[in-house]
Amino acid sequence: MTRYIIRRLISLALSLLVASLVIFAVIEIVPGDPASYMLGLNASEDTVAALRDQLGLNATTPARYLGWLSGMLTGDFGLSYTYKVPVVDLVSARLTVSLPLAAYALVLAVFIAFPAGLLAAARRGRVSDAAVMGATQIGIALPNFWFAMLLVLAFALHWHLFPAGGFPGWQEGILAGLRALTLPAVALALPQAAILARVLRSALIETLDQDYIRTARAKGLSRGQTILRHALRNAMIPVLTILGMQFSFLLAGAIIIENVFYLPGLGRLIFQAITQRDLIVVESVVMILVFAVILVTFLVDLAYAAIDPRLRKRV
Repeated sequence: MTRYIIRRLISLALSLLVASLVIFAVIEIVPGDPASYMLGLNASEDTVAALRDQLGLNATTPARYLGWLSGMLTGDFGLSYTYKVPVVDLVSARLTVSLPLAAYALVLAVFIAFPAGLLAAARRGRVSDAAVMGATQIGIALPNFWFAMLLVLAFALHWHLFPAGGFPGWQEGILAGLRALTLPAVALALPQAAILARVLRSALIETLDQDYIRTARAKGLSRGQTILRHALRNAMIPVLTILGMQFSFLLAGAIIIENVFYLPGLGRLIFQAITQRDLIVVESVVMILVFAVILVTFLVDLAYAAIDPRLRKRV
């Protein structure tokens, strides 16, 4: 197991290095002069030169990259041009919204998807299976921002059960924070639950056709006991893959939902940084999100090895 973890850590470090090169090249090199891009076309040459000196753009490209990389390793992501505060402070404040929102949405998706997927697999070919699959098809087809607006109309404006947007802050209490995140979490969870339920059903159906499942049934176990005790564990590898991808998407891809509900999260921060041409914030936040995605993939790999020890022997 130790050798397996070391190999995965090396792969993680190499992936982060390549990602940092790509992000730096795309954001700072490809568009041209970042200072001119930030200030716009009408900025004077003296103003552009002053900003280039402030951002350290007069240094060579390798020196700028190494400085940015070493700064991130020490927790220094630079100073936001727009907000005049360290980027790490901006990210820390926004993570207190985006991280709980992603976790909340993922928990909701799991609580919806697992019973639905288990029911569909256990009653394959019956009316309940067709109903679950039809519901998941609708869940995948519905745009989450449109569903979010329906939730606002119904639960915020009509029934006044949840706020229509904004975030009061965790200092107002956990219940107030969760109440503000409920509608956006539901809007994010619905399509993810639909995808997860379909993957779980397919994995379970494939597993239920194996010989050891028929042996378990021949020994007297009911279909439900066979699924829960034997089939579910072996069907979890593709499910874990989807769960890892979904958490990464929920953390990094909630830009539209955060803007619909006016949530001060990472997605809204990236949107604001792009519109304000704050490239320092953009590249730092994107790198943090890439790190989160790669870290989740690493944890999913470890979960694979814990579920199926055979995988540890293949590396």
